[in-house]
Amino acid sequence: MLNIEIDKKSGFCFGVVNAIKKAEEELAKGGTLYCLGDIVHNGQEINRLENLGLITIDHEQFSKLKNANVLLRAHGEPPLTYQIAKENNITLIDASCPVVLKLQSRIKKAYDTAPTEDTQIVIYGETGHAEVNGLMGQINDHAIVIDNESNLNKIDFTKNIILFSQTTKSLEGFNNLVNTVTNRIENKNNFEFSDTICRQVANRIPNITTFAQQKDIIIFVSGKKSSNGKVLYEHSKKTNKNTFLISTADEVLDLNLDLTKSIGICGATSTPRWLMEEVAAKLSGMLKENEYYTG
Repeated sequence: MLNIEIDKKSGFCFGVVNAIKKAEEELAKGGTLYCLGDIVHNGQEINRLENLGLITIDHEQFSKLKNANVLLRAHGEPPLTYQIAKENNITLIDASCPVVLKLQSRIKKAYDTAPTEDTQIVIYGETGHAEVNGLMGQINDHAIVIDNESNLNKIDFTKNIILFSQTTKSLEGFNNLVNTVTNRIENKNNFEFSDTICRQVANRIPNITTFAQQKDIIIFVSGKKSSNGKVLYEHSKKTNKNTFLISTADEVLDLNLDLTKSIGICGATSTPRWLMEEVAAKLSGMLKENEYYTG
């Protein structure tokens, strides 16, 4: 019998659940609903919602819309988006995550009240990520984005530094960055930092680690664009070398798995529960087919 378990603590975080709920509610009313950017970094869930009528657009397309309904996803948006909406009579269904909105407010306040004109606002985050773009927009792009410690040459350690983090980054990575900056800055009184990582995300790491320890094989389900998925997958892989990353259920067919082993299925905060269940069903079908041929 196939020993398989889906991690109960994997799947959508609050922000994603809220965004998808708002999308489904609006789509049920009929009419046209646009979403500014991918509502979630998971292609399978995007396809499901697009089949219900959701239309995904980019910022260039958004700027040309008029008299339309547009959903803002959980990642948050810069002030320019709201300005364009007002000018073009666009009705916004705002699903920005409260954690992200709070971070936007803190970064803007830090910038507006910076002790010196050359104070450096530093964001530990992924360059080009939707959330980071929204954060940069709060302060007219006057921030330095650090993906990892190899980017530290962007910082002038003789000047004031105020450090924040994208909400979905690794807590371990952030703490390591804080220690490095503390050791390198000339005057430690010129360094401020705020741990702005979402605990719904950060708490997934110890859970994933424990779950990965309990299974022979881990199937980690995540969209390839998911920043959070990359972080959690790496932690699972570090704990259990037999961790495999897939985006669709059909991809398990290519993994050459030993179905006599215990298998755990988990995913990112952008991975829908139904997709993990689909992976479990696919594995069950593979086992039945194997038993049939081996008689």
